[in-house]
Amino acid sequence: MKIESFPSFEKIDRNAERMDTPYDDWVACQGIDTFKGYFIEDLNTLPLKWWERKGGYGAFINLDGAGYLDDGFVCSIPPGQSLKPQRHLFEELVYILEGRGATSMWQENGQKQTFEWQKGSLFAIPLNAHYQHFNGQGDREARMLGVTNAPLVINLFHNEGFVMDNPYVFSDRFQGEEDYFGGRARLYNDRVLETNFISDVTTLETIAWNERGKGSASVMFELAESTMGAHISEFQVGMYKKAHRHGPGAHVLILCGEGYSIMWPEGKEMMRINWKPGSILVPPEGWFHQHFNSGNRPARYLALKMLSRRYKLTPGKIKSDVPLNQGGWQIEYEDEDPEIRRVFEEECARSGATVIMPKR
Repeated sequence: MKIESFPSFEKIDRNAERMDTPYDDWVACQGIDTFKGYFIEDLNTLPLKWWERKGGYGAFINLDGAGYLDDGFVCSIPPGQSLKPQRHLFEELVYILEGRGATSMWQENGQKQTFEWQKGSLFAIPLNAHYQHFNGQGDREARMLGVTNAPLVINLFHNEGFVMDNPYVFSDRFQGEEDYFGGRARLYNDRVLETNFISDVTTLETIAWNERGKGSASVMFELAESTMGAHISEFQVGMYKKAHRHGPGAHVLILCGEGYSIMWPEGKEMMRINWKPGSILVPPEGWFHQHFNSGNRPARYLALKMLSRRYKLTPGKIKSDVPLNQGGWQIEYEDEDPEIRRVFEEECARSGATVIMPKR
């Protein structure tokens, strides 16, 4: 048998290798700023620029912990105006930071369904449905936070026309039902709420989740048949949640209260983030993180992320409340560094809050 020699190959200049992703290229063409790092102090005062694609003002949020799995953006609608109609093949969760208005949603050639929202409202855009946001107030802006899986989808297809102007109708997710955004909800698995619209997550009653820490309570949300998910979590004055870790992309938005969080890769130095209403942080994949209410009133946050309990991307039980010694992702109080409790007690003393943590 004749064996032919390999042809010679041209040497590749590795310094010329592209470093950006298709998603980065798309973001760079949008004409607005991108905010990076581990956290943003206040989304309510984040400076925005005109965003032609949206027809409003906006900024991207690409924090390090998102891991190109998802991203965030802030968008404002000028007083009495509306954004441009949109549709896209990436999923999107929307939280209203400020203002009052309405959104119309429809499928191709279908009836429009319109619902009203206010500060604190949470909903999802059904995949590839047409939608348009309206500011219902003539004297002030409406400002919203969106968390999407655009990085994953745009990098996968790297074709803007396919992602932004695809005619396929996902009728299994949304068929234009009149009551789709009527606020109906179904509770299952103890604390998981299946719904398409929550009028105000800042006042929604939460359900005790003591496994995550003394006085902790939460509600998980499954929205619009999405592979993305959300949850709210509340903890009382003078207490903190147990440390845990998970995958990338959980955008943690502080709704009320004041305190701080610490984040760290296992065996490495801890990073402290002080927060207040409007702060947002994204723990990187596999980093332990822990949230502390050191203020004088209950604290509550909203987490928007790539984690649905109904449509999982990876199989198995979510282990955020399972101790490390049982194969889980959580550090129990008795196993944490004693310095964590000492610092917390000092912070509570400064604010006049009474520590109610269980004894070690």
